[in-house]
Amino acid sequence: MTDVAVQVRELRRAFGRKQVLDGVSMDLRAGCVTGFVGSNGSGKTTTLRAMLGLLPAEGRTLFFGRPLAAWRAPSRIVGAAFAGVAGHPKHRVRHHLHMVAAGAGVPTRRADELLEQVGMREAADIRLSALSLGMSQRIGIAQALVAAPRVLILDEPANGLDPHAIRWLRDFLRTIADTGTAVLLSSHLLAEMQQMADRVAVLSQGRVVAEAAMSDLLAYADRQSVVQIQFAPDDAPALTGLSRRHGFELRRTGPDTADITGINREKLARLCLDLRVPLFQLSEDRSSLEDFYLTIAHEEFKIA
Repeated sequence: MTDVAVQVRELRRAFGRKQVLDGVSMDLRAGCVTGFVGSNGSGKTTTLRAMLGLLPAEGRTLFFGRPLAAWRAPSRIVGAAFAGVAGHPKHRVRHHLHMVAAGAGVPTRRADELLEQVGMREAADIRLSALSLGMSQRIGIAQALVAAPRVLILDEPANGLDPHAIRWLRDFLRTIADTGTAVLLSSHLLAEMQQMADRVAVLSQGRVVAEAAMSDLLAYADRQSVVQIQFAPDDAPALTGLSRRHGFELRRTGPDTADITGINREKLARLCLDLRVPLFQLSEDRSSLEDFYLTIAHEEFKIA
């Protein structure tokens, strides 16, 4: 596809006898925020480092059709941040970013602009060792963006951020993606990705077992939910007909109660309202994204 910025194919890496990556493959799309999700220790960071050539591994990763080493100025192709900012602890934030900018061959004013963009202008004279985890995360993002790369890779960027800062991160990454940048961010929290990502790739047992648009993933989770209803017994035929017309399953649990799957609570309520069938109880046992993860960790679910 023309919008594919990065192609990851069959990455394999073992540490001793432990196969950490067992054929990891996925695509990153330009203008798209992709969440890379897996439990702690599932190999997310190993995958990111292998993609960037920081860790030897079998397989290949192509950035716009070429290995990263084939690009003359790789910092203009991809920027990455692992666990905040990397630099000498005694260096002050502004001087550190100026050095990064000089190394990337871009004007130092770019670093100053990024400090403003990530809301860290007031931290410009703080030493790196004195940064809080949340501040370090923001400075790390600024460092990754110094050369205005076309791909941005962030490892657990929400760690240490309070709810206000997480909202800032969500809006900031959306702005970056809207410029056409392909964004990949890892997390062990699927619910966090629901707010940030357009697409999700789920890593389990050393391979990507799900790669889907977030909307498709949420629709799949909805289909696993169970809605409990209570109704007038005389309305049972109308509800049965409704289930047949709209493709959801109705299982009677009593003369005036039923469990329904294949439709979420909101949509069911609207359909019953249109049909003028009153519901005396409407509750939902909804599968969380974490439940979804536990499900697909054992069965492959892939949507192009």
